[in-house]
Amino acid sequence: MKFKNRIKISNKWVGGKNDPCFIIAEAGSNHNRDFNTAKKLIDSAFDAGADAVKFQTYSAETLYQESKEPLRLIGEKEKPFDIIKRIEIPRHWHKDLADYARRKGIIFMSTPFDRQAIDELDKFVPAFKWGSPELLDKPLLEYVASKHKPLIISTGFYGMDEIKNALSWVYKNGNRQVVLLQCTGMYPTFPEEVNLLAMKNMAEKFQLPVGFSDHTLGVLASVLSVVAGAKVIEKHFTLDKKMDGPDHAFALEPSELKEMIENIRLAEKMMGSETKKATLREVRKEKLIRRGVVAFSDIKKGEVFSEKNIITKRTGSGPLAASDFAKLLGRKAKTGIKKDQAVYPKNV
Repeated sequence: MKFKNRIKISNKWVGGKNDPCFIIAEAGSNHNRDFNTAKKLIDSAFDAGADAVKFQTYSAETLYQESKEPLRLIGEKEKPFDIIKRIEIPRHWHKDLADYARRKGIIFMSTPFDRQAIDELDKFVPAFKWGSPELLDKPLLEYVASKHKPLIISTGFYGMDEIKNALSWVYKNGNRQVVLLQCTGMYPTFPEEVNLLAMKNMAEKFQLPVGFSDHTLGVLASVLSVVAGAKVIEKHFTLDKKMDGPDHAFALEPSELKEMIENIRLAEKMMGSETKKATLREVRKEKLIRRGVVAFSDIKKGEVFSEKNIITKRTGSGPLAASDFAKLLGRKAKTGIKKDQAVYPKNV
């Protein structure tokens, strides 16, 4: 399998060495089925500097069995069918939200969870984000791959074998545009569960761009992921953590999202390049503090230079360099030199 190592999402290049991280502000279900709240989430994502704002498009009927018991192991007391039914995005919103995001200047995305959602969103999204639990859904993954749009695939819950299988299904359907996201499918994710270095392993093994879907509390993991090689970063956000709903409590509020993105952009600047060289400001300063040879005592004309009468100090450029110190030893001064004066080529 050979995937593209650089892809384009709308007007954004992703995966190239000098491409900035593609940042997805994950609104998810935090609209609480209120259209104005959904629009405010788009506003907030744009104001924070995100590249894309993403929702989730699912129906309880195609996601869970109505009879499935509450997921008590992770603290849920209500049946998942009932939870999902209550927070479904009204699908007639898609066009209006996409249009609003476009006018605002931010990319609209939504994760589909059934074939109908894939078909509906195909008209409005430049790429598909794929959720971790659907990594093993071969028919659904093959169907979305057949749309031949970039796929950003979260890999929570699964290891390299399952990821390889999923990629083979995508590849066989003619799709070569994939980004794999390191992800831990627990909300919130504990620091010891994050495993940012897994991105390097996936990038090397599959030769494609990688990124990070962050379910931790706070912003540190997302910022650190830049150093670990993330080309895409996804993070949940909300207008208010105190709002009612399953995803608000662990999401960032607008000011935190803005802080995270600002720090990611700072981290990208700090990464620099692989070339070790002085910066322009360093070059200028170094000329002022370069170490040179200085008279340790008065030196008479014809006197032999020795370790007793010369030393090195931060003289700045011009005098004989400290690296020439040994070459001076045993030679005679052509001129007299006062104590603490720099030694110049003309003096030797």
